Amino acid sequence: MRRAFIFALFAATAEAQTPALTPVQIARIDSAFSQYAAQDVPGCALGISRHDTVVLERAWGMANLETGTPITPATIFEAGSVSKQFTAGAILRLVQQGKVLLDDDVRKYLPELQQYDAPITLRHMMNHTSGLRDWGTVMAIAGWPRGTRTYTQAHVLDIVARQRGLNYPVGAEYLYSNSNYNLLAMVVERVSGKTLAEFTKAEFFDPLGMTSTGWRDDYARIVRGRAQAYSGENKNWKLSMPFENVYGNSSLLTTVGDLLKWSANSGHKRVGGEQFATMQTTRGKLKSGKMIRYAGGVSVDSFQGTPEIAHDGATAGYRAWLARYPEAGYAVALLCNAGNVSPVTVGRHLASVVLPEYKAPRVADVDTIGISVPVETLTHIAGYYRAVNSDDPLRLMLKDGRIMVEGGSRLVAVSANHFTSVNGRTHLMFAPGERGSRGVIQRWTTGGDTTQLIPVEAPLPDTSIGDYVGRFYSEEADATVQMLKDEKGFVMFTKPNTRFAMTPIYRDGFSGPGAYVKFTRGRDGKVDGFLVTSGRARNIRFDKVTAQ
Repeated sequence: MRRAFIFALFAATAEAQTPALTPVQIARIDSAFSQYAAQDVPGCALGISRHDTVVLERAWGMANLETGTPITPATIFEAGSVSKQFTAGAILRLVQQGKVLLDDDVRKYLPELQQYDAPITLRHMMNHTSGLRDWGTVMAIAGWPRGTRTYTQAHVLDIVARQRGLNYPVGAEYLYSNSNYNLLAMVVERVSGKTLAEFTKAEFFDPLGMTSTGWRDDYARIVRGRAQAYSGENKNWKLSMPFENVYGNSSLLTTVGDLLKWSANSGHKRVGGEQFATMQTTRGKLKSGKMIRYAGGVSVDSFQGTPEIAHDGATAGYRAWLARYPEAGYAVALLCNAGNVSPVTVGRHLASVVLPEYKAPRVADVDTIGISVPVETLTHIAGYYRAVNSDDPLRLMLKDGRIMVEGGSRLVAVSANHFTSVNGRTHLMFAPGERGSRGVIQRWTTGGDTTQLIPVEAPLPDTSIGDYVGRFYSEEADATVQMLKDEKGFVMFTKPNTRFAMTPIYRDGFSGPGAYVKFTRGRDGKVDGFLVTSGRARNIRFDKVTAQ
């Protein structure tokens, strides 16, 4: 009788310490998924815990539209890039076991990779500061984006090993690249002698009771209880499954309940202890000394005034979000098979429902503090510019005595050489050139990202486009493209049958869908090739083969 009383008292105390959500909170959560609460749409599963005890599990929509199978909290989804923290965790366990060091050169384990000016370490890769180009972006430039071919880990290694250049000098910047985590998975396998699936099962999944978690390392394997993924919206849904055998960057198959068990390890530290938890949340550092938000497969940030450790995921039609708010004691796990879900937006909305009430700080109206700058000074500033690291174009125009961003809003002068956007989030600092000519621009945001832009000449007239026409080949992308001028204008043609319209943005520079092309010229002044930059892959070289 005494034991039963003590147990009942303990249970009541635990329940008091971890109260369930209120009806108002649950109603707000349900309303966020109202469009998925039907039998003819895909949807989501949600899990919320407080102090590592689950306080809510809920599901909306269908796991399979063909069979009419509903989603439940036990439904298995793919977690997209939420998977990265498990790959990082595997590397950190190898560090704890004395088998690798975070500052080891990756070529110690993957000698197939190129030798660059400085060693790329496992730490660089874990923090996305390696400079390695994203292999999927490279293949998109080649005309075969992810989803059009069945890529494997061997393909990834071959693609990355072909890259003679990096996005930037090792350690100089942060730029998200899936290549880092595919390669880290390979390191785990070569060092441990086990597959990533075997290693993480033994180190994480079994000890933490994550019985529904594994890896999609064979897309053809049957997975009982898995939701199919879809793209589209309203009633127009189509299958959108990741038919590829790459992993480490994504590909974790799991449930919201298992993700909350993983999140809880940060609190009770059953696996890896305090050292593991600390290493996983240690933010990266650039060689300049600047700290970045990215750590071991997670971003360490804040939301509504409280610390946040989180990551989102998106692979094919799957969407995912896992966030932990250690000071508030909450964790949110979201898994969806509807490709139109924005996991960060929805995930943080859900967090806002359970976190303490937050009053956003008032932002000063920068527009009221601008100063007057002589038109002569503004005239020297106006013109075309190009970002050094990404070829991103910027055109500044003089209108009604003020500097305007083409396609954007006007700028507010803080000083004669310092301008800011009206909302105060983006700043431009000008360094005048010789004899009053246009000089370079330092552009930075309130988030701390800084970019240098250099002045460039205006685009050439249409009559000069013939100089760019021809066939070009890239060894790095293993692809041939054609630059053509047809009845629709100047276009880039990639195999098997894709045309991209090229829009002039500055002399020798063009933009296409999601990419910038900068033509280069030889000593004779003639076009000899071009560099293409697309998001996570910069300056991939194409050499001119023929003029037709």
